[in-house]
Amino acid sequence: MTQLPLPRMTPVSMSRRVVAGALMVVMMGGSPIAAWAQAKPATPAAAPAAAAPASSAAAVAPVAPGKTVGATQINATDSKDVVPVGDLSSIPAPTLAARAWISIDVNSGQVLAASNPDQKVEPASLTKIMTAYVVFNALDEKRITLDQQVPVSEHAWRTGGSRMFIEPRKPVTVEELLQGVIVQSGNDASVALAEAVGGSETAFAALMNQESERLGMKNTHFMNATGLPDPQHITSVRDLATIATHLITDHPDYFHFYKQKSFTYNKISQSNRNRLLWADPSVDGMKTGHTDSAGFCLVATALRGDRRVLTVLVGTDSESTRAEESLKILNWSFQNFDTVKLFDKAQPGLDARVWEGKVETVKLGPPAPVWIAVPRGKTADVKPVAERTDPLVAPLEKGQKVGTLRLTLDNKTLRVEPLVVQEPVERAGFFGRMVDTVKRWFN
Repeated sequence: MTQLPLPRMTPVSMSRRVVAGALMVVMMGGSPIAAWAQAKPATPAAAPAAAAPASSAAAVAPVAPGKTVGATQINATDSKDVVPVGDLSSIPAPTLAARAWISIDVNSGQVLAASNPDQKVEPASLTKIMTAYVVFNALDEKRITLDQQVPVSEHAWRTGGSRMFIEPRKPVTVEELLQGVIVQSGNDASVALAEAVGGSETAFAALMNQESERLGMKNTHFMNATGLPDPQHITSVRDLATIATHLITDHPDYFHFYKQKSFTYNKISQSNRNRLLWADPSVDGMKTGHTDSAGFCLVATALRGDRRVLTVLVGTDSESTRAEESLKILNWSFQNFDTVKLFDKAQPGLDARVWEGKVETVKLGPPAPVWIAVPRGKTADVKPVAERTDPLVAPLEKGQKVGTLRLTLDNKTLRVEPLVVQEPVERAGFFGRMVDTVKRWFN
């Protein structure tokens, strides 16, 4: 059995041609096995994931720019033979002056590079990404509104650290408080929102931890809505990448706050502390953090063309260092990797033979479009490999899993996706089933 070579192509053309150009049907053990590039005995389907050693493992949910997606896969490790795409790059990641960091290709969800991604660290004001996420959930669920006025408690007013300068008995809206949290990094604003949504900051922290568990943030525990130091208030850069990616993809209508450069409240104007908003026009977020023990931290994201990259750095020694190092890894990520989209509505997958059905073939493919990041110049070397159950016997339901799809590069697996039925197939009548039974005898 030989592999069908893929033609040379650009990242743009690959998404259309890799599917059509790599299909074939081969015979194994007397049964027709449909495959992209190469067929293998069917194995249990693995969830979409990317796994690797602790230094660079895992992936975040693939995201089409401007689209909302479901849960991320940054912690999914169902397929143990999946390798990080960064391991296949001939250009090493730069050395960064940070305690821990990670770079994510947001479209595909793949980790491009990382250092100490699972080390437990203090999140400082990066905590406020989760604070905003829980508030955005409440807005979407109509439990609060942007123009709703929020009472300011004495607890919120007296909260130390960076402040928005809210005052008791002075009107303030949810939208103003969100800008106070996101742009000004106000601890007082964070507590006021926490009390508005959860009733108390303690109850709100429980909601934050509930979301952390739902999203698979295994190294995270929140004690407050601000990020003020607490021995039990911990996270990791991988977990921060998870919540940051979810905020971008789950709540795109509110993401514009993160590129806002300044905000004025109570006649006090404060600038966004994210220096990259001024340094690079492609940067449109996201959040800074600092305490004496956590150091200077930054979650940064940039959109260049249709590609989004997100980075998380913690434990640098200054504001300028966190900005310079973040821009360094952002540029490296964009310059040394391509991202391509496969299997959308225009390219639904492969035709597979169906037995005992009202039709003879059915389309198989992933349940959703797939983005994949590869080292620059390697797009034409990606080989899709289908591993599926055979024979396929009707009836078949839409979305029914019948195998797995592996996307490989240099004989190493970069992604594993479910292979599902694209359209339902009804069972044929008695005569049709008998004809197919005879045909299968001869096959």
